Amino acid sequence: MTQQTTLSNWLTKTLNLSQKSVEATLELLDSGATIPFISRYRKEATGNLDEVEIESIFKESERFKELEKRKETILKSIDEQGKLTSSLKEQIQETFELTTLEDIYLPYKQKRETKVDKAIKKGLEPLAKIIMSQEVKGLKSTASKFVTKEVTDVEEALEGARHIIAEWINERTAVRDILRRAMEQKALLESKIIKGKEEEAEKFKDYFAWAEPLKRTPAHRFLAISRGEKLGYLRIKLTLEKAEAEEKITNYIIRKNNFETAEQIELAIADSWKRLLHPSLENEFKKKHKEAADLASIQVFSENLRQLLLAPPLGQKRTMAIDPGFRTGCKVVCLDETGKLLYNETIYPHPPKNEGKMAAKKIGTMVSAYKIDAIAIGNGTAGRETEQFIQNLIFDRKVFSYMVNENGASIYSASKIAREEFPDYDVTVRGSVSIGRRLMDPLAELVKIDAKSIGVGQYQHDVDQKMLQESLDRVVESAVNKVGVNLNTASKHLLAYVSGLGPKLAENIVSYREKEGAFEDRKQLKEVKGMGAVAFQQSAGFLRIRNGKNPLDETGIHPERYKVLKKILADNKINVSELRAEKEKIESLQVKQYISSDIGELTLNDIKNDLLKPGRDPREKMKAFQFDSTVKTIGDLRVGMELPALVTNITNFGAFVDVGVKQDGLVHISNLANKFVSDPNEVVSLGQAIRVKVLEVDAQRKRIQLSLKDVSQ
Repeated sequence: MTQQTTLSNWLTKTLNLSQKSVEATLELLDSGATIPFISRYRKEATGNLDEVEIESIFKESERFKELEKRKETILKSIDEQGKLTSSLKEQIQETFELTTLEDIYLPYKQKRETKVDKAIKKGLEPLAKIIMSQEVKGLKSTASKFVTKEVTDVEEALEGARHIIAEWINERTAVRDILRRAMEQKALLESKIIKGKEEEAEKFKDYFAWAEPLKRTPAHRFLAISRGEKLGYLRIKLTLEKAEAEEKITNYIIRKNNFETAEQIELAIADSWKRLLHPSLENEFKKKHKEAADLASIQVFSENLRQLLLAPPLGQKRTMAIDPGFRTGCKVVCLDETGKLLYNETIYPHPPKNEGKMAAKKIGTMVSAYKIDAIAIGNGTAGRETEQFIQNLIFDRKVFSYMVNENGASIYSASKIAREEFPDYDVTVRGSVSIGRRLMDPLAELVKIDAKSIGVGQYQHDVDQKMLQESLDRVVESAVNKVGVNLNTASKHLLAYVSGLGPKLAENIVSYREKEGAFEDRKQLKEVKGMGAVAFQQSAGFLRIRNGKNPLDETGIHPERYKVLKKILADNKINVSELRAEKEKIESLQVKQYISSDIGELTLNDIKNDLLKPGRDPREKMKAFQFDSTVKTIGDLRVGMELPALVTNITNFGAFVDVGVKQDGLVHISNLANKFVSDPNEVVSLGQAIRVKVLEVDAQRKRIQLSLKDVSQ
């Protein structure tokens, strides 16, 4: 059986998917196809697997390959020791769990010289075997035969034998599995403050003397306690009752009623648990629960990022963006429909300068001169005050204002990307531009910022950074390809996330565009330097051309399907240049008759849907939102108040929301609904406008507790 066949069999069983789907997906991934491309354009091959299922196949196949590498290392090590038997080799090759594999390897793992090695060198291994047989009578007499120059007396002989037995017990997979099951059910997580660190560790005060069952410890708490340990404030222990652990080992090891040997084995069991098994299993479970907590937190972060990237865009509107401030003033920029900077200015409507009239005049002039349709206001310092200032102004045209989350804007403004885009402007202007562009198209702007700096998630600095980055990159790629990209306006940073492209090809596309002008059809992509057949196939369907030569280039229909599509349109007398006007004809299309060995019903239905909505943005439409004008600071809040709010972050333990007082409040998971909620995403989504009730306000600690219970939305 080949490794690929073994892999597909294992994935089929592990993921509970059809073998045909798994094998087709593996083949596509190996050929260089991306997850978005496979999910969107190879539905027949995979059996209509979605992105989550395809990603699971990819991740599990990578894990399988790492396991196979570990097997090779282990087999080589055991073989070099001359201890590799055919049955052991087969056992290793048929193992697909890393923990089990390491248990098998444990007796053969090279170690520094231990008590066991010394006892074996003294010739005490036969005595250990005699004791473990549990049949000997007159143990001390038997042990006396092992007294030599190196072994001074019977007690030393028995002690050495016990060290060997303790190691044997430690190396028994069955014993470790019994104890693992006990740890899973009954292990206790304990944390204590390290003496003298009380003041420094004030933030971790809840965990100075903490204990709870490990299986009930949520991911966010495990990460918080782990952070305290990493910083040197807390000491963490995972404990299992000594008596219970030793009893479980005893019940497994001692099979015969022999007092003399039982006494020695029980002493060896106690030694094995204290010195070998407990430290080993404690480390194993710490690692295991850290990985699980990392995964849970990364999933939360990824889902938040996905929602943020797919937030409703305002669209191509002439936009004024304001980065609010008091002492340093409000930085104002005017942008055209494409996000190009037209003008920038600083106004001082707030204390200490209080130049309200002059600021109002300047804003009015800019709105009129640059035909502004919308105003984006950063939600940081002076955000509410600036919003109120803008809403009190009267313009010569209808202008809507929006509060925009500015998390990460300062990161962008100081970045290399921002310096390349605006070499002649300082960070304040760049930050304002970013706020305005976020309103127009959150996805196009946020791809320029390191996702970890956007500030949606929990404990992102404490989780595995490589795994976090890989997960976030996949989320960005998925979001970009779900929406599609305007080939003639997209930045190289946005294009880089398109299926099959990457930074270099994205840069080449922009260079081609600047030199040759706007793309008129998708076929021109083949003229871009470095654009090979595979890259074109992977990317073309996700790149849109508005008002080009071929109306189909505005849709998500892949060029590889144009030939069959032209026949469908011709057969049904549908004018390709008037797709929007041909809606009734398209709706009544019967696509089954066009099924062939090359194209199936799933793809044909996708084509029909794309024809019905050419150029459609799958994101929702933006809605205006306003905070309660009477509430501006945490001091204005009163228990029982009901307020409009925006969801700003979602965690496993609840949702953080902005009620307009510069300090987000928490709706704990228990207060999200009048029913049990296991996942906050079932109830709320990032950026959602909701109404909340104030439960508790602690102005000193800046904590606000809120609820959605019994509040009409």
